[in-house]
Amino acid sequence: MPLKLISWNVNGIRAAFRRGLLDFILKEDADIYAFQEVKNHDFQMPMELTGKGYIAYANPAERKGYSGTLIITRLKPLSHFTGFGESGDEREGRVLCIEFQDFWFLNIYFPNSQRDLNRLDYKLEFNNRVLQLLENLRKTKPVVICGDMNVAHKEIDIARPKENEHNAGFTREERQWFTEFLDHGYVDTFRIFNSEAGQYTWWSYRFNARAKNIGWRIDYFVVSSEMKERVVSSDILQDVTGSDHAPIRMVIGN
Repeated sequence: MPLKLISWNVNGIRAAFRRGLLDFILKEDADIYAFQEVKNHDFQMPMELTGKGYIAYANPAERKGYSGTLIITRLKPLSHFTGFGESGDEREGRVLCIEFQDFWFLNIYFPNSQRDLNRLDYKLEFNNRVLQLLENLRKTKPVVICGDMNVAHKEIDIARPKENEHNAGFTREERQWFTEFLDHGYVDTFRIFNSEAGQYTWWSYRFNARAKNIGWRIDYFVVSSEMKERVVSSDILQDVTGSDHAPIRMVIGN
């Protein structure tokens, strides 16, 4: 049976449920949901989801009301871990990994390098640690990575590339890292199926940006190359509101 996976930066899980997240989950009926920026230390699974066989795994940040990742799955995992596999090594709740029978699934909320780029070095270090983790996991089975990567890779992935050349999320360093990351044998699955401009996953709340589609594609499903042939579809649910990000969806076959 094909597996449906959904990733979404919800910008606050409690607020997202108030804005209709439960109805979205039930309607999509996905096998795995990965949420970023959940901003929650004590997630309580709604009874409507436990009744359908879903279980939850969370990695909250130490700082309350900040960052954090969450996976809701009805596919039974073999194991899971947070961070980079060492206790206390990642305190912002950005990395959550689940092992399934035939692949690793990683929900990652990559840092924002910030408007003045004061976290650019931290982000690049974080990125490199992610790649090292993926390469280690990949020795045992294929990997699926999803989440808000906080970078628009190419000019096609951003509405106004020239205006943002030196801005966080579109710096030369961040984009170059993403290229090198893919060169290690990873695939941006959305671009398998869609080569058109104007396809975005995040819009500023300012200036009516979403209605004008002045956006960035910074949320991704990426798979290791040995998983590429299993990817049936990968798309953006641009019409789904409730956050400044749109959810993304991928279907993989057996």
